[in-house]
Amino acid sequence: MTCMTSPSRLRIDFVSDVACPWCAIGLASLEKALSRLDGSIAADIHLQPFELNPHLSREGEDANLHLMHKYGIGEAQLEANRKAIRERAAPLGIVINTGHGSRVWNTFDAHRLLHWAGLEDPERALALKQALFRAYFTDQENVADREVLMRIAMEAGLDPAQVRHVLETDAYADEVRAQEQRYQQAGIHSVPATIVNGKWLIPGGQPPETFEGALREIAAKPQTGSGPA
Repeated sequence: MTCMTSPSRLRIDFVSDVACPWCAIGLASLEKALSRLDGSIAADIHLQPFELNPHLSREGEDANLHLMHKYGIGEAQLEANRKAIRERAAPLGIVINTGHGSRVWNTFDAHRLLHWAGLEDPERALALKQALFRAYFTDQENVADREVLMRIAMEAGLDPAQVRHVLETDAYADEVRAQEQRYQQAGIHSVPATIVNGKWLIPGGQPPETFEGALREIAAKPQTGSGPA
């Protein structure tokens, strides 16, 4: 008789921003790694907020000017960085179209919506996150525009009336700010940050192979607790 063993179950807190291309790469890599581990490791992914540019207005800013000023780099270095990002993103099915004329947008309302979606249905929250990445980096849409957010959330299968309620009120604003502060106080100052069972940190937009190896190693360790709620 074959003995069936239950898969190791991990809690994964994925701390990221919609405006972060390496976060899009990291989430896609994490999901690819988990697909390779199917049957041996199961994961509950909790999306956690982080704002790269919390003080941006709804009108946003020119991306080139913003990024060159923020990182103290010239246009040539900026384009080299974008080329490296596109090359890492492409094998994962992510299309990065940012360049001249792109803008950076405030993402706070997107995080409020993601927080609510995570409470409603974690799978739909993941679908919403992926759709927001596509809107930001592939379609270059304004994710600070509540009508854009409304459409994307509906396409992800979320209830239109509840989505509109979240967007037209300050719902979950305090919760998002509290989570942001919590992770910053825990030492998370760059994203993506993948935290497994509240103990182990996998920093950055790692390749799928790195995530796979790390998750196998963590799953083999004695589990004596789970991560933050």
